[in-house]
Amino acid sequence: MSATLAASDRTVETATRQWLALALTPGLGPTRGRRLVEFFGSVNAVFQASLTELEATGVRAVSAQSLGTGRSLELAQDEIARAAAANVRVISLDDSAYPSQLKQIYDPPLILYVRGDDAVISQPGVALVGTRHPTPYGLGMAERLSCDLGARGLVIFSGMARGVDTAGHRGALAGKGKTVAVFGTGVDVTYPKENTRLMDQILASGGAVISEFSMGTFAAPQNFPIRNRIISGISLGVLVVEAAEYSGTRITARCALEQSRDVYAVPGNVTNKNSWGPNTLIKQGAKLVATWEDVWEELPTDVRLRLQPQGADESPAGQTASLFQENELPPHEKKIFALLKADEATHIDEIVERLEPGLSSSEIFAALFELELAGKVKQLPGKNFVKSF
Repeated sequence: MSATLAASDRTVETATRQWLALALTPGLGPTRGRRLVEFFGSVNAVFQASLTELEATGVRAVSAQSLGTGRSLELAQDEIARAAAANVRVISLDDSAYPSQLKQIYDPPLILYVRGDDAVISQPGVALVGTRHPTPYGLGMAERLSCDLGARGLVIFSGMARGVDTAGHRGALAGKGKTVAVFGTGVDVTYPKENTRLMDQILASGGAVISEFSMGTFAAPQNFPIRNRIISGISLGVLVVEAAEYSGTRITARCALEQSRDVYAVPGNVTNKNSWGPNTLIKQGAKLVATWEDVWEELPTDVRLRLQPQGADESPAGQTASLFQENELPPHEKKIFALLKADEATHIDEIVERLEPGLSSSEIFAALFELELAGKVKQLPGKNFVKSF
């Protein structure tokens, strides 16, 4: 029995190396690589084919030569060694650990590099994406929605970019949920650098970091639109929180529609350029989302039955991501809280000017301090204040 298992393991290792060799072949790409396998009948048959047979399929000469001479297999062997040294698992398209949801798209990656728990990438989840330059409202909505959805067992997929992506990952962690970061670099290259600690937290919490790009791949601009199809493809649906007219988020939403994924969008202030993306998507038929329930009720029935709500870290009872509780606040705090907005920062000078002479500056400072401690108000750089979520 042990000899049979050992032989099975060797077969899997060989197949993984061959799929990786296809992925690393110059001028090939995932679609041509998959068609080669379909043409010859198996990935192993591709590497048994002669140079003449490979060239007859119409692939580029540089690709056929790399495959036919064994150069691609050499590249794959070196890559496997680098991945193993970094504790990274390489999962091929025909591996049982490859997410079935991702297999359904037109051009699934031939290979996924995975750091962390590879089981989590196949669990049901939603993608949360948005602008790198969100408003306080956008940040708050992203964090609260991902917290509530993560607390109910949905995996939060995102790209760990600055702004909304980062808020989505943080929200999932706050809800004691799982989150997966899809990199546009190698899984051993953290981008942006300031999210190194966030990546460590994702891995420590049972999440994962994945990429189709080889080890050591740097942050080339063209890689990020390519990886967006994975963010949408691996998810049940894509939730958009703030996005300008021309943005990577728009690409992800388009990928989701092409892949027959659900698209959700959080409406925004029509005078803010970041609201163009979600508001336009809503006009085109995307589901308007104000609370986690709006996403939850659109999930397949079997998924909802499978997930067990945990709820310990969700929004407090009676609250949603877009509602504020002003009851039971002391008079001074209530006046300040009513003055502040969620989607627009108010400077301390304006607060003092509008509340004097009814409140002294010292009373205002004290009330703001209490509101911050209670988590109802957030102070931004430059003594600007917004309502929290």
